[in-house]
Amino acid sequence: MTQLGKVLIANRGTIATRIIRTLKAMDVPSVAIYAVCDSCSLHVRIADESVCLNPETPEQNQPLHTYMDIDRILEIARETKAVAVHPGYGFLSENAEFVDRCEDQGLIFIGPKSEHISIFGLKHKARALAMECNIPLLPGSQLMANLKKTKIEATRIGYPVMLKSTAGGGGIGMTICLDEVELEESFEKVKRQVFKNFGNDGVFVEKFIQRARHIEVQAFGDGRGQVLTIGDRDCSCQRRNQKVVEECPAPNLAFDTRLCLYDWSERLLARVGYRSAGTVEYILDIDTGNFYFLEVNTRLQVEHGVTEEVFGIDIVRWMLFLAFESVAKISIDLNKERERLKVSGHSIQVRVYAEDPYLNFRPASDQLTEVDFYRGGDKENIRVETWIEAGIHIPPDFDPMLAKLIVHTESRMESLSLLHKVIKNSKVYGCENNLEYLQLFLQDNRLKAGEVTTNYLDDFAFEPARIDVVSGGAQTTVQNLPGRIGYWSVGVPPSGPFDSNSFRLANRLLDNDHDAAGLEIVLYGPTLVFSKATTVVLVGAQIEAELKILLPARETIKKLACWKVYSIPPGSELVLGNVFESSGARTYLAIAGGIRCPEYLGSKATFTLGNFGGHNGRCLRSGDVLRLNEEALQPNLKRMGLPEPLIPDFFKSNTYTRAPLGIRVTYGPHGSPDFFTERDIEIFFSCDWEVHYNSSRTGVRLIGPKPEWARKDGGEAGLHPSNLHDNAYAFGTVDFTGDMPVILGPDGPSLGGFVCPATVITADLWKLGQLRAGDKIHFIPISVSKATELEAAGLICIQELREIQVQVQPEERSSPILLTLSSCEYGDDICYRRAGDKFLLVEYGRPEINFRLRLRVHALMEWLKKNPVAGVNEMTPGIRSLQLHYDPQRLSATRLIDQLQVAESSLSAQIDVMSVTSRTLFLPMSWDDDACRYAVRKYDQAVREDAPWFPDNIEFIRRINGLDSLEDVKKIIFDASYLVLGLGDVYLGAPVAVPIDPRHRLVTTKYNPARTWTAENSVGIGGSYLCIYGMEGPGGYQLVGRTLQMWNRFHQTHEFSRPYLLRFFDQIRFYEVSHDELLKIRFDFPLGQFSPTILDGTFSIPDYQKLLDENLESTERFVTKRKNAFDEELNRWHHDGQFQFSVQEADHLNEDIGDVEGDFVLQSPASGSVWRIIVKKGEFVEKGEVVMILESMKMEIEVRATFDGLVAKIPIKETSRVKSGQTLIVFSCREASL
Repeated sequence: MTQLGKVLIANRGTIATRIIRTLKAMDVPSVAIYAVCDSCSLHVRIADESVCLNPETPEQNQPLHTYMDIDRILEIARETKAVAVHPGYGFLSENAEFVDRCEDQGLIFIGPKSEHISIFGLKHKARALAMECNIPLLPGSQLMANLKKTKIEATRIGYPVMLKSTAGGGGIGMTICLDEVELEESFEKVKRQVFKNFGNDGVFVEKFIQRARHIEVQAFGDGRGQVLTIGDRDCSCQRRNQKVVEECPAPNLAFDTRLCLYDWSERLLARVGYRSAGTVEYILDIDTGNFYFLEVNTRLQVEHGVTEEVFGIDIVRWMLFLAFESVAKISIDLNKERERLKVSGHSIQVRVYAEDPYLNFRPASDQLTEVDFYRGGDKENIRVETWIEAGIHIPPDFDPMLAKLIVHTESRMESLSLLHKVIKNSKVYGCENNLEYLQLFLQDNRLKAGEVTTNYLDDFAFEPARIDVVSGGAQTTVQNLPGRIGYWSVGVPPSGPFDSNSFRLANRLLDNDHDAAGLEIVLYGPTLVFSKATTVVLVGAQIEAELKILLPARETIKKLACWKVYSIPPGSELVLGNVFESSGARTYLAIAGGIRCPEYLGSKATFTLGNFGGHNGRCLRSGDVLRLNEEALQPNLKRMGLPEPLIPDFFKSNTYTRAPLGIRVTYGPHGSPDFFTERDIEIFFSCDWEVHYNSSRTGVRLIGPKPEWARKDGGEAGLHPSNLHDNAYAFGTVDFTGDMPVILGPDGPSLGGFVCPATVITADLWKLGQLRAGDKIHFIPISVSKATELEAAGLICIQELREIQVQVQPEERSSPILLTLSSCEYGDDICYRRAGDKFLLVEYGRPEINFRLRLRVHALMEWLKKNPVAGVNEMTPGIRSLQLHYDPQRLSATRLIDQLQVAESSLSAQIDVMSVTSRTLFLPMSWDDDACRYAVRKYDQAVREDAPWFPDNIEFIRRINGLDSLEDVKKIIFDASYLVLGLGDVYLGAPVAVPIDPRHRLVTTKYNPARTWTAENSVGIGGSYLCIYGMEGPGGYQLVGRTLQMWNRFHQTHEFSRPYLLRFFDQIRFYEVSHDELLKIRFDFPLGQFSPTILDGTFSIPDYQKLLDENLESTERFVTKRKNAFDEELNRWHHDGQFQFSVQEADHLNEDIGDVEGDFVLQSPASGSVWRIIVKKGEFVEKGEVVMILESMKMEIEVRATFDGLVAKIPIKETSRVKSGQTLIVFSCREASL
């Protein structure tokens, strides 16, 4: 039916998607308009065209600047060649000027005539017309010019009165005034509100019926005098004059009463020759049984869907037919429709709002991380109308309605039951909403009886089990165990609590499920208010903790200690202050039943770098709400605290300086003599390492002696001897990134190219989470068997809450290489390396890029999938290795190697003829993108000046590869086909890839030190590898451009059947787009609105070998030229001193303060580095003023003055390292007192 022409929907949200649904069914093209803040709305996605209302003023999203901007809307209509406009409801739907302006421009307005809107749109005029039609009216006034006259009229009518806007609808501008004082308070406020929403500030007063039902009649007029009423609806369930539950037909109405209402409605609308859809609303006085005319809505109602369900019609379709009848051969005969109309069953609708019913329905705005509406089976008639999906940010500028849920069954009670099922099984998370409120209300007896009045919800009690976050603390996250398992091979870390031992004990003390979610608290804690009585426990490092309990006549404060269980009365406020660094770095709060939040990839654990898991993928902040499990808030516990012997001695320290902490490790996977000298290893295990202030959940950085190294470089893997071809890391491995060791934490990377001489055993991983800046540690090597015994004892200890002693004696280090197999027998040399007590690393061949070896890794992985070994949990391939994650409580490394040898015997002969599925993906790249140039500039300004790769990474690539021009670099990169050998190199499905043709293999060095910031999906080259960064973060590859997303957090699309785009052995080909074109692609791609070309194919070893053989000479020339240029660049570095560049760590300044009588000091709240000093000597500082900013644990910490005073001395400088408790500023008492 495309002859109707293109229709522009002058609205947003749920009604826009509803209208588009009918347009699509009629094959009518649609145009959506949208504010910038609505750019991800579903109505924008599903329309045939969409145009932004405010691209030049993205910060101005208010209605008057967007959906009520008539000039802009008509401009879009002209640009898109729309022939008609549907206004939906709200905004301009009842604006007569808009109708006239549309018609003046030759547009068809799909709705009433402007005169109808003028008559009924102003409620005081509608009342006059109803009076002419002998329809009963409530006592009321004319339009009121000022407050004085309004007070006189209100007195005449008699309080209570309703102060009402004459324009608009949707409950906006309706305020109950019980007396004159309330009228005075509301008058100007209501006028301002309605002018903002409708551009008309006219108001009047009307008698307010205290026990009333709201009944309305759906009508449709043909504009020629015929009006058809289509049943009635009950809309009495309201709050703040906004309807919440609507149903058709209205319950408990006599048949004669319905006929009377239909007759009144048809007479009223026929009197003006009404055209299109409209609704006549009435008030029923429960006490008298009398009906009174309320108003006419000259638009499609929000609740029109229940009428459609009961009568089997499409009102939007009717509106289109009527609007287009003068230009198309279509019409609607209301007399025939009257004959066809028949009531069928009962339909009920609820409105889902982004509002907080517990806090007086306060509007909510945040990003939605879970949206899942229950849509039922084939036999359940459920209709979901919504504009939201996960990932959308709810803007604060518009009506908070998120969805309408509509059911239709044969009876009212069936509909109530089905609707309750729909709500109970629907999930919306990210910002507060009324789903749980609706679920509770649908069980209300008054609602079931059909006796709800318009003010009934004012007193409806809703007390959910929740925690309100008053302040979020420094870094408070939701975590759970075992974390995110099964995605290591694509770069997703497990996350979860850094100190898993304390976390497990907390849940055990509360008899929680092992995977119950709790809070991890770093530096200083949050302030939390509990709505209901519950039970909690604090564990881990000691923390300042006060519980403020509200008693009937007073407030009492109770101090809480760690490792004890406490009952929390309802309404109590838990104030968590500073974590005592003397006892650790992290405190945990567990609540009975755990915290309710969505799982992401099987876990509630927060991964802040990836912005997923926990509460909205981030740290807590003020205004957040954490939902609790109401049925488990007050368990019947046998113990109210942890037995003293089970509390680790680690947490009992009361001093800032303590003896070096012993951390038990297994030696390997890399050691001496392959990578380190024997002396390196001796020093590694004998020295005390200091914890760097910039340690975090990704890893604990250590300060200590530099290795001598057993080799001069990493060969093809990189310049530094710590470099190797990417392999998977074990949890808790000690990773040498250059000369600095980092113990990988729960948010650490899964794949990388650095050697690891030791791995922390599972039983000691918790200790890493309690290390603070300045702590000293030393590594104790033990055997895997002893590590396994310690893990088993720890699990029993937690389960049974009893101490179990395991004797651990110092052990001689054994080689990290468990077994080697010869190429003579197995085709390639095979090396089995120990990687902690839960990982085995299988390596093939020489340390070089060899596609044949990567296919052998794949062959072993596929064999293990077909022949699973009990106890193997996960497999992660590297460039020439396969990491096996196994459970040592079920499977020993020896038994596992035995099984692997069986596999190798059968695989060795297959590799030379092997082929694998290999898709080719053609990806857009913005060459030398703005974001890449910004990252380089930022690095030069903040990290390292005049690095060899500054100011242009591409020029550096040209120079170090001996190419003649920048265009040569570009041509090679765009001509190359990159084979994906690994995923997760820089997290979240990021590929590590190598050009198939050796003549396309550009070689570079990595940044030293690494960048602190890299834009998401930047494309870089490091060593011989290309990487596409999976997320924003640090990085070291030389940047050449930017492309589209590798990871899709929220949406499943054709390309993203899983969150990650790429697969092993995919081939990547780039084509050039502009910066602006890429931005558009990056917006569309995650939403499924852009599809890159993807071709199926294969990669085979015989074909690859043929390529090598045919191009042997040209490949050798390319490699020789590249090597000469590379060596020349390195010689230049040696000559200029660039090769030995290292970051200078800031030193402690032990300057003598020289205490003066009366002086007092401000001390550092944490160990870290001074990032910025805000005040100067001689300045007066007030209490609470920010005087300094520290950097610690990759956080910025504001240091505030704790008193008024004059700055007398600042004994530190910017970049200085400071310890907790160290003096930062000296103040003068004498001068301060002046």
